[in-house]
Parts: sequence; C-alpha cells; structure tokens
Amino acid sequence: MTEALISIRDLSISYGGPEGPAAVDRVNFDLRPGEIVALVGESGSGKSSVSLAIMALLPDTAHLTGQILFEGVDLAALDRRQMEDIRGARIGMIFQEPMTCLNPVLSIARQMTEGLIRHRGLSRAAARERALGALADVGIPEPARVMGSYPHELSGGMRQRVMIAAALTLDPALLLADEPTTALDVTVQAQVLELLADIRNRTGKGVLFITHDIGAVAEIADRVVVMKNGRIVEEGPWDQVLHAPRDPYTAALIGAHTALEQALVPETSHG
Repeated sequence: MTEALISIRDLSISYGGPEGPAAVDRVNFDLRPGEIVALVGESGSGKSSVSLAIMALLPDTAHLTGQILFEGVDLAALDRRQMEDIRGARIGMIFQEPMTCLNPVLSIARQMTEGLIRHRGLSRAAARERALGALADVGIPEPARVMGSYPHELSGGMRQRVMIAAALTLDPALLLADEPTTALDVTVQAQVLELLADIRNRTGKGVLFITHDIGAVAEIADRVVVMKNGRIVEEGPWDQVLHAPRDPYTAALIGAHTALEQALVPETSHG
C-alpha cells in the first residue's frame, strides 16, 4: 500500500489552555497521494480545526497535542519560519469564500505571482507565465484578461477557480479544500467538484475536502471521515459509508441529504 502523504496521530485541540474543552479529541486518519478524503461534520464538529492545525493557522489560544506527519515531518513541531516554507509550497489551501482571501485592491496577476516569486524564485515574467497556465488548467477562458482583473470584477464561481489555480501554481503535494463550494450555486458547485477530481486524476495530488454536506462529495471522494463533537465516529471507503453507515450520526447526515434532494426534485405534472 502507498505510504501516507499525511498522517494525523492522536490529534487533540483545545482552546483557552490545556484544560479547556476539546474541540478535537484524539483524531487519527491518513491520506495517501492521489486520494480524495472527505472530512465531514456539522458546524462545531472540529473538522475546520483539523485543517487549520495542518496549516499551522490555529489562534494563539489553541493548545495542540499529537502529531501531524506530512511527508515524514511532524508539522506540529515546526516553528513559524519552517512552516512558512511548507505552507503554500507543499500544502495548498482553498478557502470557503474567495472574497475574504483575495485582496480587493490587488490584481489577480499580483496575487497569483507573489508566491511563485517568493517560494520558487521565479522572475516576474516567468511567474506570470506559470500563473496563466494555472488559470487555463482550471478552465478559465481568457486567462490574460482575468489576470488583469480585480476580485470584485469576477463572478463567485470564477473567483473560486482563481483560488484553486493560485493554490496549484506552486505545485503542492496536498490540497486542503475547506468548504470550497458552500457559497456557490448548485451548478457551479458541481463544476468545482468536477475540477478537483480532474486535478487529482491528472496530477496525483492528495485532496482533503472539508465539508458539512455529505452529499457534496459523493461523486469524488475515495474515503470519508465523519466527525461529531471533535471525535471521529466513522471512517471508510465512500461507497461503504454511503450505503451501509455504521453510526447513527452518519446515517442521519445521509438521510438529511437524501430528503433535501427529494424535496428539490420538481413534481411531475399531471395532465
């Protein structure tokens, strides 16, 4: 079996000191190269705390124990400077709302090339060529025009594609996607999910997809890890979890998604 790209080992996170309530409680799971793992749970389940811990973006009030082994290195043991060399360069992050991450006063070109210049030492011209290629790879028409645009001039779906392209420019081994489709309509959501699956298929990158919507990843996830109140309650291959959930909480999440899907199906008209 392929060695894990990232291994979470006995990860616990509390806020307000070691004695504070655990937001994440002894979590363990692996993600391998070329695999899409969905980390699923309702708000407050601890899933976003896990992703922030991987990126070393937890607030100062957080207390972390356990290991986050990425390519054999424990990220939890690195200092800020060491982590800055990994963040973006080896682990890319796709956030939920691009407008909160993209700087409104900087062009897309400026925002997509700065990381390449810093982490890869590229010239501004070479960085621009790499960024143009990344925009084309995520299906953006007229990438040169988009490079000259500002975030507010793009649609929500286009901004999300720009965020994915920006994460891909540095060729990270792992992509963290934290609720990347929540703010999008159903059609654009499906396009973004298809894009992430295509990226995995073409590049062999690992993808950790964090979501509250268990149905959002039904078509692309290889495995699913279900969290509730900071703990993993179920883990397994997607088909197994979907069709034969062992935990009542997982069954409830699937049932809620199925009921919503049925409610959205138009009634057949009768003549």
